[in-house]
Amino acid sequence: MAELPIVEAVIKYAKEKNALFCTPGHKGGRGFKSLYFKEFVDHAFEFDFTEVEGLDNLHSPEEAIKKSNKLLSELYGSYKSYFLINGSTLGNLIMIFSCFNEGDKILIERNCHKSIYNAVVLRKLKPIFIKNVLNEKLNVPLTMDVVHFLYNLKLHRDIKGAVITYPNYYGLCCDLKFIIGKCKEENVKVLVDSAHGAHFGICESLPESAVKLGADMVVTSAHKTLPSLTQTAYLHIGENVNSDKVNYYFNAFSSTSPSYIFLCSLDYARFYLDKYGKEEYNSLIKIADYYRDKINLLDHIHIIGKKDIMNDEFKKNIHDIDTTRYVINLDKGYSGHLLLKYLRKNGVQAEMSDESNVVLILSPFNTVDEFEKLYILLKKCDLTSLAGNTYDIVNYEIPELKILPADALNSDKKNLNYFEAEGEICGESIIPYPPGIPLLMMGEEVSRKHIEIINDYIENDVKVIGVNNKKISVLDIRS
Repeated sequence: MAELPIVEAVIKYAKEKNALFCTPGHKGGRGFKSLYFKEFVDHAFEFDFTEVEGLDNLHSPEEAIKKSNKLLSELYGSYKSYFLINGSTLGNLIMIFSCFNEGDKILIERNCHKSIYNAVVLRKLKPIFIKNVLNEKLNVPLTMDVVHFLYNLKLHRDIKGAVITYPNYYGLCCDLKFIIGKCKEENVKVLVDSAHGAHFGICESLPESAVKLGADMVVTSAHKTLPSLTQTAYLHIGENVNSDKVNYYFNAFSSTSPSYIFLCSLDYARFYLDKYGKEEYNSLIKIADYYRDKINLLDHIHIIGKKDIMNDEFKKNIHDIDTTRYVINLDKGYSGHLLLKYLRKNGVQAEMSDESNVVLILSPFNTVDEFEKLYILLKKCDLTSLAGNTYDIVNYEIPELKILPADALNSDKKNLNYFEAEGEICGESIIPYPPGIPLLMMGEEVSRKHIEIINDYIENDVKVIGVNNKKISVLDIRS
């Protein structure tokens, strides 16, 4: 038995020297090797300070943190911005709690992160879920179904706000400017989980940032694509948001012992994006486009790009795409899960897989050698080894919400084998991870389709939160 199991696991993994096409964006520390950050990196543990004189206070900034927050706000074009040392999850909680009251009805894109669902439960909100457009070729949810969104926006005249994901896990972007415009006509606040869009807007080849498109509140995960440590993010608010409420919930949910190492990496990520982002992201996109074109000459493999979303199949539902993300799509009959395992076995770490795709997150700190390694591995891959049954998600529908999630949380529960749960009410959200998007939310009815999907994830060794030893929690409704 190891005496330091976590430490030993991390050291073992680091020694593998994998090509890191996953978060965090600094890619194994390469993003921190700038001369401007070298002194900090060389002495990082010495700089693990607390809120002593001269280092300001995160909860009431007046000096260095206040100045850095102002620089962050100027870069993104917000009314006010915050450093988050508990990730985008913290930002999503702050957004929900500062904008809505108990019992409020809000529109939520179904394909959102579990932290949004958790905030709905804790704030005791009434969610109206919006469908995503599903694509048969990619076998993934594209973006929010705008027709369904507009229908519900008009149908529910008491809607207080809308929560939008921009981009989604696949780098696909809805027409956020149009959606924000429609919401403003109805006096509905727009909150945007832009966890994967911290780099947006820095150059013309990338989608515009949600902040500059006019969202009321936006969360961006610095650590996902920028040179910042895992668990760090930014929160941006517009001028029409009650900043006193935001300040309160920021202080209430944030640690009173913030890591100055985290804060320094957030400061540096902002500096890097401001000073070098445009040039280095343009360079990354050129490399990514070159290797995308090479890979797309291979049989049975295709990485979606700008040209694809102009086709009739996609252009109605995808407004823009993040080209610093690879979604390696396989022809039907080949498994994305098996491709992920093949790449991992051969020293390439991708971000995630699904039935038909492998998602890779790129940053300026990925090297040309890593792109070449990826290409060679895909070129020599024996595709017959990836053959397998793939689950078709196209027929998936939003489950029926039987009781409010907050009520489900406080109900009596029992555990059942998921094969026996058809018709039961889910007692704990079922969440494949990654990407962390709930398949079932507590309070929703379990269908045969859900059971099939859960089983498919389990058989492909995908971690599913809420499933333990083939059992799930359901409400114990006694007659």
